[in-house]
Amino acid sequence: MGLFGKKKEEKTACGCAGGCNAPSVDTSRGIFVLGGGCAKCNELEAAVRAALAELGRQEEVGHVTDFVQIAALGVMATPALLVDGKVLASGRVLKKDEVKALLQQA
Repeated sequence: MGLFGKKKEEKTACGCAGGCNAPSVDTSRGIFVLGGGCAKCNELEAAVRAALAELGRQEEVGHVTDFVQIAALGVMATPALLVDGKVLASGRVLKKDEVKALLQQA
């Protein structure tokens, strides 16, 4: 209990103290595009899907649009590519062959 009967605010999973009501996405496993949903983010997502198809991998590609969660991952420039909790690229749209090379290394 806080001073003078005020209840201490508890932070939610996204770190906003309950103001946004956005569910937190578990980004520790899988492939995610980070960004607000702009044309560049969608272009990166298409390149990731094309690279996965060429590699013969049928994995889901998630999209994180909550900027609080994106910043918590240490990303300050979008679009970004996150694979198994590691940021592989941020701030630019990767070409399909670049994504393919990154996915093979990861």
